[in-house]
Amino acid sequence: MSSRYILTRWEPEQPEFWKAEGHRIAQRNLWLSIPALMLAFSVWMLWSVVVVNLNKAGFHFSKNQMFWLTALPALSGATLRIFYSFLIPIFGGRRWTALSTASLLIPALGMGFALRDTSTSYPTLLVLALLCGLGGGNFSSSMANISFFFPKSQKGLATGLNAGIGNLGVSVVQFVTPLIISIGAFGAFGGAGHDYTANGVAQTLWLQNAGFIWVPFIALASVAAWFGMNDIADAKASFVDQAVIFKRKHNWLMCWLYLGTFGSFIGFSAGLALLTQSQFPNVNPTKYAFLGPLVGAIVRPVGGWVSDKVGGARVTLWTFIGMMLAVLGVMYFLPSQGSAGNFTGFLTLFIILFALTGIGNGSTFRMIPVIFLNDRQQCANSDLASQKQAMIDGSKEAAAVLGFSGAIGAYGGFFIPKSFGTSIDLTGTPHAALFCFVLFYFSCVAVTWFWYARGKAPMPC
Repeated sequence: MSSRYILTRWEPEQPEFWKAEGHRIAQRNLWLSIPALMLAFSVWMLWSVVVVNLNKAGFHFSKNQMFWLTALPALSGATLRIFYSFLIPIFGGRRWTALSTASLLIPALGMGFALRDTSTSYPTLLVLALLCGLGGGNFSSSMANISFFFPKSQKGLATGLNAGIGNLGVSVVQFVTPLIISIGAFGAFGGAGHDYTANGVAQTLWLQNAGFIWVPFIALASVAAWFGMNDIADAKASFVDQAVIFKRKHNWLMCWLYLGTFGSFIGFSAGLALLTQSQFPNVNPTKYAFLGPLVGAIVRPVGGWVSDKVGGARVTLWTFIGMMLAVLGVMYFLPSQGSAGNFTGFLTLFIILFALTGIGNGSTFRMIPVIFLNDRQQCANSDLASQKQAMIDGSKEAAAVLGFSGAIGAYGGFFIPKSFGTSIDLTGTPHAALFCFVLFYFSCVAVTWFWYARGKAPMPC
């Protein structure tokens, strides 16, 4: 090491190096990255639970306006991910993790102050919704960073843990927010609560706490990343160096598959509470909305671990088949003409669907490093120096693809809630949107089978 924070030698594929010091350093960076990413997801998905309480707090918006508030963070977060995908090799993992985590203070504090006052304009809330996308952007840089630290045989589990526990931020925000907004936790700083009446009983809501609660944790995670993580010297690369991925066919194929897995996870996370409220008006969605993201996040490392054992392509293929069946099940339990629907069946199938997205998230992110490392090694000469350079190049390309596919996948968080809203506006039900999802998952089955899973696939993984 030339300094306390910069790793000038990093060879995780060398067993002696990995056992002597690599494993310890990689684990420390992973476990500092995870809470920072969890907070990023919490801030990103704040509006998914805040929006169902706006009317109680004295904000009066249409259903379409509220769908926009849940969809815009995903739109801005997905767009930011495109840029964040390439920043780790430019700035370094330690620096960028600390700075990007600290940036979450802007939407957290902004929402806290804005939601204290019911005269806050709708355009102001839209801007804050866009700023929550800073949390979404962090995923791409975080995953790219962690992928550098682990050998190929452990990348599936490592990225699965980082993303899976990080994804728990979605469930955490949907569980914590209803609790924290029910109490005046921050005294005079938090401001007065909003009074409303429910079932003839006067109650008070501190909706601003949904933003303020995350501030101390964000500050702590930023400091921990700055003083505890490392930058890898060999991971340095310019944008031009990384832009080679746009010429790689497998980059675009994996973006399509990750849109199907993570895009579904984040889109259903953003839209499920409002969908439940619209289809089952007698059900309080905040009591159940956290369950699906919780299950999806927990099983993501399992998807990566199983893929390390049996291959990511095989797991991904069966995951998409299962997702098709689960969506058809959701449609069956929705209200329809002559039927009030079955909320228990609806929720159960959605939880199964979330579990499948989590497994698919882990399996697709295991596929990417294997694909690009194998591809670069196959193209290189057989001498030791060429193979070593191929591993470095493959790791850089894989990191960039992990980030970029994460960016494309995040657009699902915009399209899915908006698809629900559009389908309900045009047809009165979300069935049309759900049927389109089934067709999309079928295309993912075809791509996975042809390119990666069949007996003579061009790139088995």
